[in-house]
Amino acid sequence: MKITEALLAEHLVFHSMFDQIEAKALELKTLAEVKAIAALMETVLKAHSEVEDDLFLGPLEHCFEQIGQRDSFLEEHREVNDGLHAIQTATRIRPAQRLLLEAVAHCRKHFDREERLVFPLAEQVLKEATLTELGQNWLDQRNRAVAQ
Repeated sequence: MKITEALLAEHLVFHSMFDQIEAKALELKTLAEVKAIAALMETVLKAHSEVEDDLFLGPLEHCFEQIGQRDSFLEEHREVNDGLHAIQTATRIRPAQRLLLEAVAHCRKHFDREERLVFPLAEQVLKEATLTELGQNWLDQRNRAVAQ
């Protein structure tokens, strides 16, 4: 499996999770529920963004630098994490719900950008063997995480 296929598959799972969060966020009854959803989202997105940063964006860094996008993808990951972290310090449910929905919207925008720009760029620039090797590295990293 190529790294682009693995990351796209993860994106599909995230989109399903985002659908559920968007549908239910305003129905949550307590601040603790909102914080729990945000913590879950933060945990799974962190693992995903670390894989992207470590395995995927590195080999493409020179391309991003040429098109003036080198720092923007890493910054987007940080912005999502900061937004989700802000929910944990919220003291009222409505602002926390708003922050949660904003984080989901930001993630969708970021994923769309990766799917339209980054994944096709990787398919053009990197060799098939490299994409497959990075996919195997992704699988190895996921297996280690499950074993722990």
